[in-house]
Amino acid sequence: MIVDKANAALDSVYTADTPEALEEAYAAWAATYDSETASLGYLLPFLITAWVARHVPAGDGPLLDAGCGTGLSGPSLKALGYRDIAGLDLSDDMLKIAGSRNAYSELKQAMLGRNLPWSDGHFRAFFSTGVFTISHAPASGLHELVRITRKGGHAIFTVRDQVFESGGFQAVFDDLAQAERWRPVEESPWFRCYAIAEPDALVKTFVFEVI
Repeated sequence: MIVDKANAALDSVYTADTPEALEEAYAAWAATYDSETASLGYLLPFLITAWVARHVPAGDGPLLDAGCGTGLSGPSLKALGYRDIAGLDLSDDMLKIAGSRNAYSELKQAMLGRNLPWSDGHFRAFFSTGVFTISHAPASGLHELVRITRKGGHAIFTVRDQVFESGGFQAVFDDLAQAERWRPVEESPWFRCYAIAEPDALVKTFVFEVI
């Protein structure tokens, strides 16, 4: 069954213990990622557009889809009037699929938690879904994302419940606030990231304004 394949693929990315292993897992999953995550009712790439639209006026840009995967968010944002969207992902195979959607102005292979290939204050906002999760991007990656977001811009991202405390996210949030790099604007309640399967998989969306 397609749901079983999706769950097996999720297991492979959640148990990856190195960036290289994670990249290999996504390379193996890229071709069937969209249909298999859809079978689970994966909401996040589409739901994140609501928070973007709430805080970033249509037409403003550039935006960064940080950890864009196969680019599921891009077409939805393009339909809402956002034309200047960049994407980054660690998987070249996923980026190739994202490029086929004709919704991104640029796509770069890069890894959250390391230096990113854009200048200070380049983006109007960044958004990220399903990336700050088990065996994926570290909370420390937020420092670089904030660096490349301009003052007055927005940081919009989800964090999985299982890594929020263990991954030190609150400490990074506090560090950035104390350094006067951002201020909190909004956070959602914890909610399911899959509408059909995995009822215990919860995430929260956070919105900060860069200052």
